[in-house]
Amino acid sequence: MRAMVLEAPRSPLVARDVVEPRPDPGQVGVRVLACGICRTDLHIVDGELAEPRLPLVLGHQVVGEVAELGEGVSRFVVGDRVGVPWLGWADGTCAFCRSGRENLCPSARFTGCQLDGGYAERLVADARACLPVPAAIEPVDATPLLCAGAIGYRALRMAGDASIVGLYGFGNAARLVAQIARHEGRRVFALTRPGDVETQEFARALGCAWAGDSTQPTPEPLEAALLFAAVGELVPLALASLAPGGVAVCAEIHMSDIPSFPYELLWHERQLRSVANLTWSGGRELLALAAEIELEAETTTFSLEDANVALAAARSGEGGTAVLIP
Repeated sequence: MRAMVLEAPRSPLVARDVVEPRPDPGQVGVRVLACGICRTDLHIVDGELAEPRLPLVLGHQVVGEVAELGEGVSRFVVGDRVGVPWLGWADGTCAFCRSGRENLCPSARFTGCQLDGGYAERLVADARACLPVPAAIEPVDATPLLCAGAIGYRALRMAGDASIVGLYGFGNAARLVAQIARHEGRRVFALTRPGDVETQEFARALGCAWAGDSTQPTPEPLEAALLFAAVGELVPLALASLAPGGVAVCAEIHMSDIPSFPYELLWHERQLRSVANLTWSGGRELLALAAEIELEAETTTFSLEDANVALAAARSGEGGTAVLIP
């Protein structure tokens, strides 16, 4: 089969003909229909994640059709449409897995990092990790839901019943979260780079009650602040904008160092939390909700052979999620 392979950090992907993988017991073989490019892919290419398996097929926002069932798999039939996310395997026996928090499993393995991903015509995946994709969602539109959407959804769930939610950084994940929060009746404030009038206008058009600079105070205290920008300096600013009892949630896998801040910003029972990966149950919930409310995401498609061009587009942040089509 065709695949785009990362052979060394900080190197372009290379087109290769590789042996088509076959599913082991508990796995499914998936014919890839579309694979979104995530910023985490860029971290892997740039050598910023410590443990990728090389050579490697990247890609963890994969939508495809089940083409083959491994021994013991009964959850799916051939032809089912599934999504394969970042969390590709967990041991199922640790305290985290037993409590529905497999995202914290110390033995976890990740799609497109330790496990080959979706920059290819086919892949194999643990059937437990595969998420049913409703027929109402087109494959390309579903790809950003499998990481940006899933992480954003988990961050929003950490906000509890907060009625005023601030989104720091208004990229792919925040735009999806804004739609869900509005559907749930919450008021959303969008906080962008200083002077980014275009993004602020887009946020208001998407239904945000207010949009402004992330370095400035919000017009009202927030009950929750969700940080989708990997800028540690924003954390004290977000805490300063919280009402007593509010929560700030850091939703990035990487963030620059958080500067010291006075205890006063955390006092009055404010909380500071982080999101790690996704849970499989959360991914299933999000995909079902996305079909119900017709969640919209901006995407740009590229052929599989143009994966390096697509990575450059993802690095620029223009055009929404870059999606590869085999």
